[in-house]
Amino acid sequence: MDFERRLDMHRLFWLVSVMVSFGLTGWAQDAAPLRVAIVGLVHGHVEGFLGPALKRNDIQIVGIAESDQAVTQKYAKQFNLDPKLLHSDVEEMLTKVKPQAVLVYTDTRDHRKVVETAARHHVPVMMEKPLAVSLEDALAIQKAAESANMTVLVNYETTWYASNAAVHQLVRDGALGDVRKVVVHDGHRGPQEIGVAPEFMAWLTDPDRNGAGALFDFGCYGADLMTWLMNGEVPTTVTAVTQQIKPQIYPRVDDEATIILTYPKVQAIIQASWNWPFDRKDMEVYGATGAAITVKKDDVRVRLKGDEVEKMEHAPALAAPNNDPISYLIAVVREGMKPTGLSALDTNVTVMRILDAARESAKAGKTIRLEEH
Repeated sequence: MDFERRLDMHRLFWLVSVMVSFGLTGWAQDAAPLRVAIVGLVHGHVEGFLGPALKRNDIQIVGIAESDQAVTQKYAKQFNLDPKLLHSDVEEMLTKVKPQAVLVYTDTRDHRKVVETAARHHVPVMMEKPLAVSLEDALAIQKAAESANMTVLVNYETTWYASNAAVHQLVRDGALGDVRKVVVHDGHRGPQEIGVAPEFMAWLTDPDRNGAGALFDFGCYGADLMTWLMNGEVPTTVTAVTQQIKPQIYPRVDDEATIILTYPKVQAIIQASWNWPFDRKDMEVYGATGAAITVKKDDVRVRLKGDEVEKMEHAPALAAPNNDPISYLIAVVREGMKPTGLSALDTNVTVMRILDAARESAKAGKTIRLEEH
């Protein structure tokens, strides 16, 4: 009960603060829909976005740019898209339709190019994770965003998990004591094994277009969560080990990766894999006096000081706009809400410092000290 009361009070305080700051207007649900353009259709997550998005009344898709016409026609047929929405060139689309925000579903390598193009039009961007294929590209994205005074957001599925928010609040409240160890597990059986589309598979398994294999595809989740838990602190060292357990399927990239991060008094272990027997995205946080382990999206196993056994708790539902990526985007673009935490650009530049060092560590077989990287 203490767990739920503490989190509920925090949510109530946060909601009241937001309502006051926005003059009790909420998020203008009755306002005209936010005009969004989609850049890229080769990232499989776009399929999960398009279905619900086309039924929403708070956004309006005003353009879709994809150079691969076969992929464009596949989605046009699947979702009965108006041909007037379809473009092959990003610059031409942005000039013509003048969206209020851009949603990016390209390969990761193209994130930099899209942001730099959007920056010329001063249009905010939300992309699928991770931010970039390299720290160099991440810093270029940051520079473009700052020069254009525009927002760049990175969308992770786990940002919208109530269980992660509940554990984060326990850490902030000091309920677990000082954090000592964090273990994050992310991944699935593998892209081919779960049946991703050919255009998605083509770049996921290309180290130039994806940055790596499982190391980047799923290592980014743990790096993002850990940076959030550590209030943006950069780790002291990064050590990574990668393997090709299925080289016959993934000959060019790793399919198994473990990243160890050290901070002055904290250690994190990030386990990213295309070899899990089932899908998983969960996190274990151990403090000096307690522990919390997420269970899927909505539940947390908690054991605090004095508890003889752990308890399964249901995490409080996330309050709008923190419960949905599009609602969050609308609040940022339309209401001027400042991005923080898991989706924020500064957090994700740190994520790229970690991933870039992890790739170097795995290749060189040595620990990387970030102050020297």
